[in-house]
Amino acid sequence: MSDIAIQVNPKASLQVLNVGNEKTPVLVIDNFAVDTSEVIEYACSDVDYGPDSTSAYPGIRGSLPRSYVRAVLNRIYRSLFQVYDVPAGLGMKTVNTVYSLIATPEHELSSAQCVPHFDSNGAYYLAVLHYLNPGSFCDTGLFRHRPTGYEKILENRREAFFASSRDFVEANGPPKQAYLKGSDDHFELYEQIEYKPNRLVAYPGCLLHSGLVDPTVDINPDPRTGRLTANIFVNFS
Repeated sequence: MSDIAIQVNPKASLQVLNVGNEKTPVLVIDNFAVDTSEVIEYACSDVDYGPDSTSAYPGIRGSLPRSYVRAVLNRIYRSLFQVYDVPAGLGMKTVNTVYSLIATPEHELSSAQCVPHFDSNGAYYLAVLHYLNPGSFCDTGLFRHRPTGYEKILENRREAFFASSRDFVEANGPPKQAYLKGSDDHFELYEQIEYKPNRLVAYPGCLLHSGLVDPTVDINPDPRTGRLTANIFVNFS
């Protein structure tokens, strides 16, 4: 199978959540596809998985089929422009389009994998996440940086965020070598986006976020039984 067909559900429910103190919009579409079986089967049969050299993702990733990516973006393209006030003159480009599976045990995590992260400082860089496999897998957590109050790390906040984070680690030590499952002294969990099969979520890549990983459930490199998601990263420029 070199490509797949996916039919977007015309009756899918769309809502916009305004999260955190900064009221950042998060787009949530439930029952996004009429049927996810082909995109899941493709993940199990036609994908070569490995580490993602472009990020610190704690697991393995493999390329999404282009027909799936086109179908998703064709459905949400106008909504992304509207919800995120993207200037009309900007064009959308895909940056990375991958299946993702959490696979890194806690004792192998780097310090960067033990704290919330952001994908980009770009004002119009967006992450699109489609939860695929059935199961009680971990939610996606959105975090606030306690020392600065930042929820989004845009370019004009980047230097202050990293300087403050270095000061915190210098004073308090490195983070515990474990997945972050909730608030701690450095970061406050203020929103959870629930994992639901066939739920599609879009949010700015500058938001501090992390999977709230339960190692006993979520660490599984098998695309048939693991926390399989489809991730599409786009930038408007």
